[in-house]
Amino acid sequence: MLNRGAFQVHSQPLVSICHPSGPTKITSMRGAVVLVTLLVTACVGACGGPEGDRGPTISAAPTTPAGPPEQVLALPKRPGSIRFAAIGDAGRGHRFQHEVAATMAAFRSIFEFSFVIMLGDNVYDGGTREDYRLKFELPYKLFLDEGVEFYAVIGNHDDPNQPSYAPFHMGGERYYTFEPDTPLLTDVLRTRVRFFMLDTESLDRTQLRWLDRELGRSDATWKIPVFHRPIYTSGRYGSSARIFRSSLEPLLVRHGVRVALSGHEHFYERTHPQQGITYFISGAAGSLRANDIRPSPITARGFDTDYSFMLVEIAGDELFYQAISRTGHSVDAGSITTDTDPRP
Repeated sequence: MLNRGAFQVHSQPLVSICHPSGPTKITSMRGAVVLVTLLVTACVGACGGPEGDRGPTISAAPTTPAGPPEQVLALPKRPGSIRFAAIGDAGRGHRFQHEVAATMAAFRSIFEFSFVIMLGDNVYDGGTREDYRLKFELPYKLFLDEGVEFYAVIGNHDDPNQPSYAPFHMGGERYYTFEPDTPLLTDVLRTRVRFFMLDTESLDRTQLRWLDRELGRSDATWKIPVFHRPIYTSGRYGSSARIFRSSLEPLLVRHGVRVALSGHEHFYERTHPQQGITYFISGAAGSLRANDIRPSPITARGFDTDYSFMLVEIAGDELFYQAISRTGHSVDAGSITTDTDPRP
């Protein structure tokens, strides 16, 4: 097994592991800003509607073009901060996935994240070389060419051999932990982040014991579990979420987790803190079930009418988040700190 070794919510990274990597830069992002505008404009007239059933809407997708990323970005870009993107249920290979990738590239031109967390269903329903090329390598070619690294958890639609696919940095393991490489200034700010990449397709006692041990060993300020199937959701998978919650939540609470990331539901959702933990679902980077969020008291913010992705920045005891739609609109933004009560 690889060992890559009191909070407040306000609404509004580089990577070290057994496979080391360093910071990278994308130098051709101005073109990406133009590209995303062209892609979105073309798709409005040419694409069919998103997949899914109809139900109560939480947040309508804006119909007007977004402003340039520098006007939309709500993250502070603090010196020495750890910055990453999160995408879930992305691996379709269709134009919507490409459009989300283009919007991500446009935002990276002003918010230079160095790695991407993949929340499962990374390459839908196929494990051939061509599947990986069409559903991962082509949509994210710009990032791969510039050395941005991708760290994946396995989802229910993923190839069982996916942990051996080198660009996903799973090291042949279905679950693993890693700590991002950090700029020198990050050490001064005492920013410590460790990710715990879990396999909810085979969440057995062996994996739970491993998680308990690894969470206990870590002295990171931010311990961030990542798993495909959510344990809190206002979508259609609420029943199965309760089953996974009974196994995972006691460990997360005991070890001081404050943020967790999931996919599986094809929308964006941020919960109100549950036993001190804010749960994010970001499962709409290539899949969408429009209007699939049910009214629920756990929902702090939901967006289920367009594709989306997340950007995250961590500096010391503050974590800043922003969800951005396919068309470049801000869906949700805020911060979580380590010492006070949640508030919008």
